[in-house]
Amino acid sequence: MLTQEEGHGRASGIRGRVAELCYSTGALHPLQRVRSWWQKDLRILAYHRVMPLPDPAAFDFDLELISTTPERFRAQMLHLKRHFLPLRLSDVAAALDAGDALPPDAVVVTFDDGYDDNYRIAYPILRELGVPATFFVSTGHVDSGKPFGYDWLVHMILLTTASRLVLPELGMDVPMPRDRDLRRSLAGAVLQNMKNIDAIAQEAMIKRLEQAWQIPSHIRPEDCRPMSWSQLREMHDAGFEVGSHGVHHRMLAKLPRERMRDEVWQSKATLERELDAPAALMSYPVGGDRAFDVDVMNATREAGFQLAVCYICGTNPQPASNRYALYRLPVERMMGPGWFAAMLALPRLVSYPTVNREPAREQAHA
Repeated sequence: MLTQEEGHGRASGIRGRVAELCYSTGALHPLQRVRSWWQKDLRILAYHRVMPLPDPAAFDFDLELISTTPERFRAQMLHLKRHFLPLRLSDVAAALDAGDALPPDAVVVTFDDGYDDNYRIAYPILRELGVPATFFVSTGHVDSGKPFGYDWLVHMILLTTASRLVLPELGMDVPMPRDRDLRRSLAGAVLQNMKNIDAIAQEAMIKRLEQAWQIPSHIRPEDCRPMSWSQLREMHDAGFEVGSHGVHHRMLAKLPRERMRDEVWQSKATLERELDAPAALMSYPVGGDRAFDVDVMNATREAGFQLAVCYICGTNPQPASNRYALYRLPVERMMGPGWFAAMLALPRLVSYPTVNREPAREQAHA
């Protein structure tokens, strides 16, 4: 079992202790070199938000979407430059098209959703250090400036004065805790359970709570807002890649087939219109095994995307075999330098296991 200890950013459990020992003794880099001789896999890092860790009592949004602090992010990118070969995701697509092998220790940096701290904090660090990255954005949220639905759901659960949380869609009717940490735990359980229902029902449930609790999402809170098109154009003009994360951040496999295809095609058309460049890269919203399927991958390919990433944890030993479902390594907010370095050097040992993985769908990706 691999868990995180919030005080010092070290991985706990047997695997975590082994990783920390390898890091502290300087053994990671030699182990990485040995590994690269016999396993030439592609590592793709998955980030969401980069920001100073807020006071949980004062932060009214989802803490789990904070991947790291600005200081740790800078250290992580410096580590990449020193010990790995950072690539653009389009470089991976070009190598696959040409049938070329990827170089050893290739790493791609990606961001999901499109929070504006990606522009304010992550982008300047990446630009200064010369590390390429791909930013996947939900075009409808860039258009509207509205917060993401899942984040707004957490926000409402944290702030509502309702005495009970009644969600017949999920078979839930429970007292609303007074304690904020307990409310965060409850919100996490709701987010996990709602992934079992279709995307339209998810949106309807969130909208119903907005109306019942009178917490409308049309506002644009500073702590939870997407990037603007002007910011994305600046980043794109500076050489950073911008890809699709759908239109409305819906779980594509949970949509009717025609609406799913509309999300894929419309997001591509909007990106190309706003950035005046081909849109070739896709990240499936939510990205776990329930968020995409063979139909979604086919629609992504037919729309003209060159490859796609998911949120299933792992590396890609043979990227050509799953170029429309490339695995990634999530970066989490309390991941200290030893844990981060060990995850990159020895990903099978130290990375997070993916939960609720469906064997039938795994076969579709293989």
